[in-house]
Amino acid sequence: MSDSLLRRKIIVRDQPHGHGLARTLSWPHLVALGVGAIVGTGILTLIGVGADKAGPAVILSFVVAGLICACAALAYAEMATMIPASGSAYTYSYVVIGELIAWVVGWSLILEYSLVVSAVAVGWSGYAAPLLHAWADVPMTLMQGPELGGIVNLPAVAIIAVVAGMLLFGTRESATVNAILVLVKIAALVVFVAVALPAFNAANLEPFSPYGFAKHMGADGVERGVMAAAAIIFFAFYGFDAIATAAEETKNPDRDLKIGIVGSMIACVIIYIAVAVAAVGAVSYSRFANSPEPLALILRELGQARAAQYLGISAVVALPTVILAFFFGQSRIFFTMARDGLLPASLAKLSARGTPVRITIFTAIVVAILAGFIPLDELAALANAGTLAAFTAVSVCMLIMRVRAPQAPRTFRAPMPWVIGTIAVLGCFYLFLSLPVKTQTWFGIWNVAGLAVYFLYARRNAVAT
Repeated sequence: MSDSLLRRKIIVRDQPHGHGLARTLSWPHLVALGVGAIVGTGILTLIGVGADKAGPAVILSFVVAGLICACAALAYAEMATMIPASGSAYTYSYVVIGELIAWVVGWSLILEYSLVVSAVAVGWSGYAAPLLHAWADVPMTLMQGPELGGIVNLPAVAIIAVVAGMLLFGTRESATVNAILVLVKIAALVVFVAVALPAFNAANLEPFSPYGFAKHMGADGVERGVMAAAAIIFFAFYGFDAIATAAEETKNPDRDLKIGIVGSMIACVIIYIAVAVAAVGAVSYSRFANSPEPLALILRELGQARAAQYLGISAVVALPTVILAFFFGQSRIFFTMARDGLLPASLAKLSARGTPVRITIFTAIVVAILAGFIPLDELAALANAGTLAAFTAVSVCMLIMRVRAPQAPRTFRAPMPWVIGTIAVLGCFYLFLSLPVKTQTWFGIWNVAGLAVYFLYARRNAVAT
C-alpha cells in the first residue's frame, strides 16, 4: 500500500492524439494571463483592508507578501521548465514526491480556484449590479445572493457563463481577449497613480506603523500589524501559478514559461508598490480603510470624480480577466487529474479545438452555483489556504530535485535555491498560521473529505505510472 501511495508519475511530453492539449500560447499570452490573474480584486479592494490592519505600513505588507510570492514564483519557474506539463503544483508533486501528496495538493488547488472564481464573480457583480439596476431596471433581488435578501446573483452567474464560453471557443482566442482586457486594467491603475501621486503628502505617512510589525489582537478584537495585513494581502499576489497550468498548451515551454511566471510577478510587484505608495501618500489611510472601493474613494477625495468613474468602469470591464485566468487554471487541474484517473476519465474529453469541453462545463456549473447562492465572506480565506499548500509543495519539490537530480536539465535555475526555497516554505507556513482558526478548520475538513474520495475512488482508478 505504501508503494502505491508514493508512486510517482512519469511525464510524457507528447501525449497521444486526443489526450494532449493544443499548443497555441506564446510568452506574451502567458504574461498577460499572469498579470490578468494577479492584478484584480486584490489591489482594487484589499489595500483598504490592509490599511485598516497596518496603517501606512501597508506598503511594507505589500513588500513582505510580494517577497514570499516572488520566491514561490522562482520555484514555480524552475519546476515548470523541468516538468512542462499541465497540472502545475499537482503534477510537480506527483512526479517528485508521490501520488498521495499530489492528490492533497490537487484537491487544495480545486478548492482555491473554485473559491477565487466564485468570489471574483461576486465582486464583479457588486460593480455591475448597480449599473444594470440603473440602466435596465433589473430587480436587485435577481442580482444578489440569498444572504443579502435576494434570490440569485444573476450577474455573477452570467459572467461565469461568458468566460466559460470564451474558454470553450478556444484557448488562444480567449487568451487574446484576456490580453486586451489586461491592458484596460493596467491603464486604469496607471491613471490612478498619475492622478494620486502628485497629491503625495509625507504627513499622511505619520505614524508609519501605528499597529507595529507582528500580528496581535487589537483592543477592538481585530488582528492588526504589518504581518496581519500581509496575510490578507497575500491574496492579491497569487495568480502566476495559473501560468504553470498552461505548460502543455505553450508553444515553447522551455523559454516561454519562465518569461511568463517571472515576468508577470515582476510587473505586478512594481504595479502594487506604486499604487500602495500613491494611495497612502495621497490621503490619510483612515479615510479609505476597509472601503470596498478604496482607489475610487481616494480619487473622489482628491476631487477627481471622472477619474474615479473611469476606474470603476474599467474594473467592470477588466475584472473578468481574473475570472478567466483562474477558471483556466481550475479546468486544467481538473483535466489533468481526470486524465490520470484520479477523477472520472470521461471529464478529460477534448474538443476538436483541443480544449477540455466537459471539464470546462462542469467547472462552470460548480462555480456558478457557489457564486449564485453561497455567501463567501468567511469561506473566501480558504482560497489562501489552498494556495499556501500548493506554494509550499512546489518549493519543497524544487529543493528535493536539487538534491535528487542536481545535473538534470533546467532552462531556468532559481538563484540561491536554498535561500529562495526556505523563504517560500517558512513564509507560506507562517501565513497559513496567520489565517483565522475557522479557516484552518474548514481547510482540514475539506482535506479529510478529499482523503475519503482518494481512498474510496481515486487510488484504485489511478492510471499506473
